[in-house]
Amino acid sequence: MNLDRACRPLLVLVAFLAGHSCLAQPPAAINIDERVLATATRLRDRALTEGTKAYDVVHSLTTEVGPRPAGSAGDHAAVAWGVAKLKELGFSNVRAEKVMVPHWRRGANVGRIVAPWPQDLAVTALGGSVATPAGGLEAEVVRFASLDELNAATAEQLKGKIAFVDKKMERARDGSGYGATVRARGAGPSVAASKGAIAFLLRSVGTDTSRLPHTGATRYDEAQPKIPAAAISVPDADLLLAQEESGNVIGEIPGQRKAGQAEEFVVLGCHLDSWDLGTGALDDGAGCAIAIETARQIAALPQEDRPWRTLRVVLFANEEFGLSGARAYAEAHKDELARHAAAAEADLGDGPPHHFSTRVSAAALPAVDELARRLLAPLGIERGDNESFGGADLGPLAPAGVPVVSFEQDASTYFDIHHSANDTIDKVSAKRLDQNVAAWTSMIYALAASDITLGPASIPEE
Repeated sequence: MNLDRACRPLLVLVAFLAGHSCLAQPPAAINIDERVLATATRLRDRALTEGTKAYDVVHSLTTEVGPRPAGSAGDHAAVAWGVAKLKELGFSNVRAEKVMVPHWRRGANVGRIVAPWPQDLAVTALGGSVATPAGGLEAEVVRFASLDELNAATAEQLKGKIAFVDKKMERARDGSGYGATVRARGAGPSVAASKGAIAFLLRSVGTDTSRLPHTGATRYDEAQPKIPAAAISVPDADLLLAQEESGNVIGEIPGQRKAGQAEEFVVLGCHLDSWDLGTGALDDGAGCAIAIETARQIAALPQEDRPWRTLRVVLFANEEFGLSGARAYAEAHKDELARHAAAAEADLGDGPPHHFSTRVSAAALPAVDELARRLLAPLGIERGDNESFGGADLGPLAPAGVPVVSFEQDASTYFDIHHSANDTIDKVSAKRLDQNVAAWTSMIYALAASDITLGPASIPEE
């Protein structure tokens, strides 16, 4: 081999890359109002040193209302609570906007292995499951390691049997184990039914080892028979499906606009509903506390420091059982979505933020990067990518190009509790809530008080 000829392409490439880097232009100077940054820093530090009322908010919600499945009496009480609480905390334009939601009520949940070694099981019906016959169901269980394996099954394997998807959820700081596992909960029952199964059984989608099964919604394919579905064991649940009125609760901190400025909004979102097993303290009482307290802290600033953009807190209805509130909000406010300057959602408990991700226009990235460096890096929050989903309730806003900012929380222990009877106020940490509020107040204020234009954002791929 001619070593000189073999090495030549590599040398040429290195020279080209080195030359290219020499020609790179320095980034343009970022012009951010130092007074805005100073106020944002003061908000951040005050949340950490003086504490906030975020814990009081989630304590009030879970103690005075408790479980609040969509369309239930608890859900209605939560709407009344949300309106009263936002008024009490000084929000303006507080109202409840009606949303039509499905209502489902849990019945008895009983499961038992009858052979070869009889044993009672802790089970819970998946949200939306149809009921078993009055006498229950008894059949052979066929195990599948994943939804993909169930999809590959034949009708011969499953006709007249119970399909069991036994996929373990992996614990992860970013909660990614949930997305990799939860597909079976939503799609599994209809896939099983299409192959002749009479019921569907799912390993609880959670990271704990307790005997408290986790619920969550299943979504039936209308082209397939509806079969009972449960986590952990053979399901036994009663279904009451009706259309009842619920509501998105909205409260605002009006912006201090100058003459000639169009009103713009920064949305701070969470979901007000919860599953019925616990009191929804982490999912999503904590998120509501973070959003509400962030806006309240900013509203407490002196008049001359108040942002020009309006802060709009939205407590979304029925995230858990179909995103009714999110869709209703996008429809009701479709004519003003172009004036939504940014949106953020808190829906991962009280875990402290570790990354800050966005979905904003390319032109806005230098300014957003600078804000993250100045305000969030001192909290140990790293800058993430610009491909953020934003959160389930913000999904219907994406087609309008609404920019999103995401304070990605540590989810290491969240799925120990998620969708289970353990989701109660004693699991919520006031200190961890304050860490979230510190990050949220500083960044949300800076975005609401500056002239940075974040959108339109790219529409995420399906």
